[in-house]
Amino acid sequence: MEQLALHPAQPDLLPCGPAPTLGWEHLQVDRFQPAAGEGTCHCEREHALFISLAPRPVPMVHRQAGKTYTGLYGKGDMAITPADTPLFARWEGHDDFLQIRLTAEFLRQVAQETLDRDGDRTELLPQFRHRNPELETIGLMLFTELQRGGASNQLYLDSLANVLAVNLLRHYGAIHIQVPTYEGGLPSYQLRQVLDYIDAHLGSDISLADLAQLVDMSPFHFSRLFKQSVGRSPHHYLLQQRVEQAKQLLKHTDRLILDIALDCGFSSHSHLSKLFRKFTGTTPKAYRAS
Repeated sequence: MEQLALHPAQPDLLPCGPAPTLGWEHLQVDRFQPAAGEGTCHCEREHALFISLAPRPVPMVHRQAGKTYTGLYGKGDMAITPADTPLFARWEGHDDFLQIRLTAEFLRQVAQETLDRDGDRTELLPQFRHRNPELETIGLMLFTELQRGGASNQLYLDSLANVLAVNLLRHYGAIHIQVPTYEGGLPSYQLRQVLDYIDAHLGSDISLADLAQLVDMSPFHFSRLFKQSVGRSPHHYLLQQRVEQAKQLLKHTDRLILDIALDCGFSSHSHLSKLFRKFTGTTPKAYRAS
């Protein structure tokens, strides 16, 4: 794998090694704020999405796949570099952007499970200075979550990663893809099966794939049908049920709040307190006292 080269020497930019686990094994999100400079990168097994956060447009030269773009990149502008595509970039001023790396393996998996597409034929097209408000929103949500550690919100990260992958395939795939739609929600027997599983594993690290596998469905389609059935996303429903369990333990036991938080699937006392206040309008301590 070709390594990054930067001129002049600066903090790492456009890292191309295997993505470390930041709450999710197939995804990495980084923010970079480099001074003027240039760099090259070649990520063999990862697709890269760049989203500009710069409040003032930055003069930029991007070169990839035999094409060159020269112009300004401002807040919300994005570029896509497919896996195994060398990229050269030069920026003439202080830059600020997100880099989201998604493994080619995961994109193939989503194509097979969600779109019934041969994963070996999955290919993205390079993009220069493109706009996609949905991708921008997903990128910012991922960055916010991964800043918080992400590990305690596995279901949320799974959902965002699946939506990100489907969006990339739908809009930037080399082969036009029509995403199938399903209406009506989950059948009642499947919904009961999923809800019973969640109730039995509230303290565990539940993934979207775990829930989708219960009803033999792709994670992307499961998430949509679950929301149609319940009125909220799997992640939001899980948090709500964890708070409800915490309420019962606070009311009927004298256990430490930290122990209750960990048993209900929260990462810490503060994590429970933040979400408890969000769902109930009060703190665990005040709830117990009342």
